[in-house]
Amino acid sequence: MQGGLRVFLSHGTMVKDAILQRIRMVNPLLQPAAFSRFQSVTTARMEEHGFEHTTIADILKGKGKSADGSWLWCTTDDTVYDAVKSMTQHNVGALVVVKPGEQKSIAGIITERDYLRKIIVQGRSSKSTKVGDIMTEENKLITVRPDTKVLRAMQLMTENRIRHIPVIKEKDMLGMVSIGDVVRAVVSEHREELDRLNAYIQGGY
Repeated sequence: MQGGLRVFLSHGTMVKDAILQRIRMVNPLLQPAAFSRFQSVTTARMEEHGFEHTTIADILKGKGKSADGSWLWCTTDDTVYDAVKSMTQHNVGALVVVKPGEQKSIAGIITERDYLRKIIVQGRSSKSTKVGDIMTEENKLITVRPDTKVLRAMQLMTENRIRHIPVIKEKDMLGMVSIGDVVRAVVSEHREELDRLNAYIQGGY
């Protein structure tokens, strides 16, 4: 998936070009001058409404209650075994780590990758190792703000080879966004852009 995302980011305009090419094929009666006007108008509308303007806050709203203060977490004092058990039970790949009694203040993050590299590969015991010993600490975390653009979040995930990214506002934890959330948001916006293009062709604009 990471490779596909990297290609997508490098060729972001290809999707728009492909859509416009498809319109040429479906509606060959469009004259060059008319199509030129169509292309400039639709591009402007894409820039106004398209995925370039979708933010992390939009994703959190879409996730509903699961994104607003009820994200899955563990503490630095929990065992790695308990953290991995929680991931398995909730079918997630990462947990936010907080200090005991400070749920809103993030201390780090623990992922399946941490478990594999720092427990399994090193032959350590997950039942005797604390989460705080293997987590990625807060000062090394890649984070985003609610107003971060979705494409920027996707770029950060791809460049840093991570699948989960905490959402922070003024040092408070607001939620967690996964690569799946980001991809779904981009796909959804592409569908909406295609609908707008079809509406334009049919006289909807």
